[in-house]
Amino acid sequence: MADHVDLVLEQWGEQRPDLDASPMGVVGRVGRLNQLFDGELRRNFARHDLDRASFDVLATLRRSNAEHSLTPAGLMRSSMVTSGAISQRLDRLEARGLVTRTPSETDGRGIRVTLTEQGLRLIDTVLPAHIETENQLLAGLSAAEREQFVDLLRTLLESLGDKRD
Repeated sequence: MADHVDLVLEQWGEQRPDLDASPMGVVGRVGRLNQLFDGELRRNFARHDLDRASFDVLATLRRSNAEHSLTPAGLMRSSMVTSGAISQRLDRLEARGLVTRTPSETDGRGIRVTLTEQGLRLIDTVLPAHIETENQLLAGLSAAEREQFVDLLRTLLESLGDKRD
């Protein structure tokens, strides 16, 4: 069985046989997976009037603690949203009534971001659909293959400096 990346590698092999283009086999496929995954996840989020970053903020608050509350800095550390996107994202989520920002009780300058009841209901509705979409995306792999793939991806990410905070 061959995919598009195999074609690209074959073409490079013909045009530049002096180069080992095999890294493109991994990087190209990871890029294509990202495009395919992103499209499916976006469709699922759009059904709930969310985008990936908004979902990530709500999900991070939901899984963080019993109060579903973090500081903006804690939210950035625990989520996959960039620092530049956090403030804008929080403005939108707050305007929709999904989060609140309140002054910190322990730090007069700080604030806490907390899921509202509406935000909690929304993330609890979207999360099962999100997981089902991810399961569908991975349906071509057995449980053992998923585990192996996860281990390989973790190893690669760690080698590139990505670590658990």
